[in-house]
Formats: sequence, C-alpha cells, structure tokens
Amino acid sequence: MKIKNICCIGAGYVGGPTMAVIAQKCPEINVTVVDINEERIKAWNDEDVENIPIYEPGLSAVVKEARGRNLFFSTDVDSAIDKADMIFISVNTPTKTYGIGKGMAADLKYIELCARQIARVSKNDKIVVEKSTLPVRTAEALKNILDNTGNGVNYQILSNPEFLAEGTAVDDLMNPDRVLIGGDIDTAEGKEAVDALVDVYAHWVPRERLLTTNVWSSELSKLTANAFLAQRVSSINAMSELCEKTGADVNEVSKAVGMDSRIGSKFLKSSVGFGGSCFQKDILNLVYISKSLGLNEVADYWEQVILMNDHQKRRFAANMVKTLFNTVSGKKIALLGWAFKKDTNDTRESAAIYVADYLLNEQAEIVVYDPKVKPEQIYADLGYLGTRSEQENRSLVSVVNDPYEATKDSHAVAILTEWDEFKQLDWNTIYIDMLKPAFLFDGRRLLDKQTKEEIGFEFYAIGN
Repeated sequence: MKIKNICCIGAGYVGGPTMAVIAQKCPEINVTVVDINEERIKAWNDEDVENIPIYEPGLSAVVKEARGRNLFFSTDVDSAIDKADMIFISVNTPTKTYGIGKGMAADLKYIELCARQIARVSKNDKIVVEKSTLPVRTAEALKNILDNTGNGVNYQILSNPEFLAEGTAVDDLMNPDRVLIGGDIDTAEGKEAVDALVDVYAHWVPRERLLTTNVWSSELSKLTANAFLAQRVSSINAMSELCEKTGADVNEVSKAVGMDSRIGSKFLKSSVGFGGSCFQKDILNLVYISKSLGLNEVADYWEQVILMNDHQKRRFAANMVKTLFNTVSGKKIALLGWAFKKDTNDTRESAAIYVADYLLNEQAEIVVYDPKVKPEQIYADLGYLGTRSEQENRSLVSVVNDPYEATKDSHAVAILTEWDEFKQLDWNTIYIDMLKPAFLFDGRRLLDKQTKEEIGFEFYAIGN
C-alpha cells in the first residue's frame, strides 16, 4: 500500500511540525493539516513564514520549503478526510476537569469527535493513526466508533506516539532515537497498514530505528517514557532540597551520579520543576489507569512524582518571599522567562505560571519578559488558574518587550526559563539599575559563581 494523501486533524505543537517534516521528506505525498481554529490556520498560511503560530528552531524553513508544494493548511476538515489514505489524529487530550476521573483521566471528547467525523465522511478504506497521547486501549474505542457509526468502510487503527522535545522538535523529527508504530500486526491487513506507515518514515529514518509493536504496547510506551523522564526531574529536585540542608552541592551530586553509565546525565539538572503539556498529564493518566485496575501502590508511586514537582515550585516561590524579608507586598519582581523551557513559545504547565500566582497572592507586582511568549498568552495562563479576575491580573502583572525594562527598579529578578539570551545580558547594568538590596533567583543555574561574585547579587538558586 502506497500512501498518496495524508490528512492530519490538529495543527498544534505535534501535528504542525510532524506533518511539515513528513511533507518535506516525502515530496510525492500530499499532506494537509486541518483545524477548526481559523486563526491558527491563517497563521500557518501567513505569507511571512516567521509568523507561523509555533516557534521551533528550524521549523519556519521546513514549512517554507514544503508549503504550497505538497504541504497545505486548511479549515476544510471534511474534504481532507475524504481525500486521505491515512489520517493522523493529533488533537488535544487534556486532563479531565469534570466527572469520573476528574483531575487525572485524559479527556477524550475531542478524540471521539474526530472519530465520528471520520466515520461520517469516509467512503473508502482508511488508515487512522493515533498521534495524540492517549490512554491504553483507546484504539479499541476508536475502532468501535468507526466500525459502528460509519458507511461500511474498513479501518486500520495505528498508534504512532510522538517523542518530541519542544525546543528541539525539528531535530527530533529529522533524527529520532526511534519511531514507534503499533498496529494489529497479527493480521495481514494490520501488518499492511503498519508497513505503509513504516514506508513513510523510511524516507529518512533508518529502518533499525522503526519499531513495530502491538497497539497496546505502543500506547503504554508513550506514557511510560514520559513518566520515567519526569521521575528523574523530581528525583534530582528532591535531592536538591536535601543538599541545601546538608551543605552539599546538587550540581556536584548530579555530575557524580550522572557519570554512572547505568544512570546517565540527562534530566538530572535541578530546576523550578518540570512543565509542558505531556509530563504531568501523562503521569496523572498513568495514576488513573493504575487506580482503575486496583493497582493502588503503583498509582501512589507515580503520583509522588507530581507531588514533588508541585512542592518544588511552591518552595522556590516561598524562598523568594523568605529572602525578601518575608514580604513581597508592593515590591516589583521581574520574571525572566514564561515559556516552560527555552526555544519554544509553549507555556502549558510552565513553572513560571505557578511562581507568579504564588507571588501575586503575596501582593507582589510582577513584570514579565519572555522573547517568544505574547502578553495575551501570559494573561490567559493566569486566568486559567482562576485565582483572580482578569482585571486584577492585568493590574498586577505587566508584560514588557525588553529584559532591562523588566529588571529596572526591581527588588528581585527570577530567571524561570533557560533562554540562551539571558546568559548574554549585561548583569552589571541590571544590578546597578535594581533597587538595593536586590536579589537574583535562578532555578536553572544560568550564571556561574564568578559572575555572581562580580556583580554582587544576593543569590538564591534551587539546589544551591
């Protein structure tokens, strides 16, 4: 089976970059990315490719090469589904905020809506690919919907979870550690569908990195990988608190531990806590699945990773208040960075949101600078928490376009995203322009000790 037309439902952080790279690497395949969000599609089609809605290093160049040739962005979902041989579902699967499983289970309403739309429109056989992060056995539910509400069309359901790290998504797509494809590999039809997707990726990914499994293993592998990575972050953050109490240096501990080949050095940097759309959501999903199956000890184990992460964010903010003489009321606090990590404009579950909320509860005046996050997104993030009204947030939080403006006359500066540009700032100038006494809080270890000593900051870092 040779794929000629691909449709991807969802033009977000996964669907957009993934389809752009597939289109670039497979010029003979027409790739159409569809979304009901007209503003998002308009941004993907902007004449100035630098204005596409997702910032990822290298992404604009990929889009520029393929867009209009074999990469298209559209709001005409039905037409794209009808023409497609293969349909990727890449819509949001947030944690439920209502009903059974509230606060833990994945909300699959958008997945179901996609399945019903595919079933309604399709007139010929389709391969449907789960790209969104989903609970184990979601493919079974998809299959039931498609088979029982459609037009007698035959469907093969594949699981193809993404393993992208935001900020390096294009590099991860170009040179992945592995591409995981799950399908019904025990039947001829299922194996043919798996092979069709393997052939797409084989345009640029070595065959030995293309792993094929059954659907259930593929779905669970995604949750497990994110849980393991988040566990490492919470583990080193837990040790950072112990280091502070004992006089140990968490960076030295991390280096010593990471040099053990059985452990490795990645994801062993202490920080304000992990953020992003995947780690917390996937671990909560894993907790919910475990509890649903009566595996309470397993659920408790993974839930502790989340509890440690929440504790780290509160601890960072509380230490800021403590260092500033136990009050930040009426004091200007500059936050450098709002995205959950560098090289992305994604703010979902960013530690900065929760640190800001804590400080606002203490009546601080917040000024934010982030090179890629727009002001409306910052206010939307604070509004989502529901702690204060939109009017209150806008009166207490200012967003500026210059880091020096943010830090001028501030009582403290907190570096919450490890943007490279923050390493290049003139910290002596910043220190002179700040109020005295002034403090620098760094959850990402951007500055070395020599720099700190030169500029004379009272310095506090998680784990230092």
